[in-house]
Amino acid sequence: MNDSKSVEILLVEDNPNDLELALRALTKAKITNRIQIARDGEEALQFVFGEGPYAGRKLSDGPQVILLDLKLPKIDGLEVLKRIKGDPRTRKIPVVILTSSKEQRDVVESYDLGVNSYIVKPVNFEQFTKAVGDLGFYWLLLNQPPRVADAS
Repeated sequence: MNDSKSVEILLVEDNPNDLELALRALTKAKITNRIQIARDGEEALQFVFGEGPYAGRKLSDGPQVILLDLKLPKIDGLEVLKRIKGDPRTRKIPVVILTSSKEQRDVVESYDLGVNSYIVKPVNFEQFTKAVGDLGFYWLLLNQPPRVADAS
């Protein structure tokens, strides 16, 4: 799974400022290998399921974790989460909601849909950098996920 085609992190974020902050935080935490960026929910689902411009990508090539914003164009984050967790081929991929939404209904619905973690984005860059670095360290190095079967 650690070949050059595998993806460790799928970062789903439409806000250019938040995307840049997340990438800077991952770089500062020395977690820059194999990051795929999706700027809307539709692109995220196409990547995860190997469809559209990602046709032919094997599900076994990652991601090992998905960092998912909730407020996305085309398909919102909750629908992306629902589809990923609702499919037996992808339901075991850890999904971490990384959002500015503190709405209790978003938190509850995310957990009802199977999210692994829900994190409200810190406003302070240093806090954000630490949070993203800790996320990467935990999900990529400490967590022991089951292998994702290739359904192709």
